[in-house]
Amino acid sequence: MDSAALQKYLLRLFERHDVELEPDEDGWLVTDDDFPAIRASWHEGVAGEPGRLDVDVVLSEERRIEESFVGFGGADAGCRDALQTFEHNAFHPLLAACWYVTDDRRMRITAWDIGVRTWDVFIGPFNVRGNGELTVPAEVMDSIEIALKREALTPELHWLRLTHRHTGDDARCEALLDNEPWTAGTLALDAVAWPDGADYSASCFVLLDVRDY
Repeated sequence: MDSAALQKYLLRLFERHDVELEPDEDGWLVTDDDFPAIRASWHEGVAGEPGRLDVDVVLSEERRIEESFVGFGGADAGCRDALQTFEHNAFHPLLAACWYVTDDRRMRITAWDIGVRTWDVFIGPFNVRGNGELTVPAEVMDSIEIALKREALTPELHWLRLTHRHTGDDARCEALLDNEPWTAGTLALDAVAWPDGADYSASCFVLLDVRDY
């Protein structure tokens, strides 16, 4: 799927949620000629490998959310698969935190006290591949919250990507905070009793926005 088709897809997706964005010639969709701006690009897989959908959301001149989604299937089918994952996994937390349109049916919304501030937390559903019957342990977010309370977060928007992969006897976790590896978060995920069994992966996208009083 080319950049023009992706731009059109995103434009219609936002329109369905009453957000009007303006396209520019570089493939970005901008908000009232300003930030936030969003753009997607599709990278076809080679030699039978899945493709990758990259979604960038620019918050300011200095800050950008970078998310990627695997797409299985050839050509446009793979891109549509990745877009479905984006819409299910990350779109609604992004919509809430960046464009202030909230649908609590599509995500979990809570508040965490971190440092001296209260944060609104938008937790997308876990995207599970390989084992559709898997129940993600409830203590995952409790463990992440405890780890975050040890961080000195600047009073601005932050985002997390949490991933657990289980292959045979090998289990690996990864946590990213603001696009960067977050060791404390990875250790927090490792401390959770994840299910054994079939090979699977589980990932979740979370945004935290400092609450204004």
